Amino acid sequence: MNKKLIITLSVALLAGCGDDTKPTEVQGKGLRQYDRNVLARGERVFQTNCAVCHGSGGEGKPGWQQPGPDGKLLPPPLDGNGRVWRLSSNQMKQFVHQGSPDGRANMPAWQGKLTNQEIDGTVTWITSLWSDAIYLE
Repeated sequence: MNKKLIITLSVALLAGCGDDTKPTEVQGKGLRQYDRNVLARGERVFQTNCAVCHGSGGEGKPGWQQPGPDGKLLPPPLDGNGRVWRLSSNQMKQFVHQGSPDGRANMPAWQGKLTNQEIDGTVTWITSLWSDAIYLE
């Protein structure tokens, strides 16, 4: 082998050995790229704090389109099958910080309970669940 080929192959192999903070393509998500550490943190925070209402896969409560017995909206799907995908990431983060506007639902305010980094990771993980068609719309 010539020296140039060996160097090229070495660089290519080393590039694949980078740390997990480097953005990587998530399988099935097309052009979107996510930081594996952010996704892992977001999923962990979601499972610990959000899954009890929104479901472990973000599927929401059955009948979420109708008010519950208390007259408040039920937790919607966050997996791309509800209305949340219409919100920007900043709007989603604001919603998590402040909770349900006007008491229309039972979403608590997470400001002061979760860090901005945890909320950012959670929103990133939620958007990673969405299909490319939903994400790009």
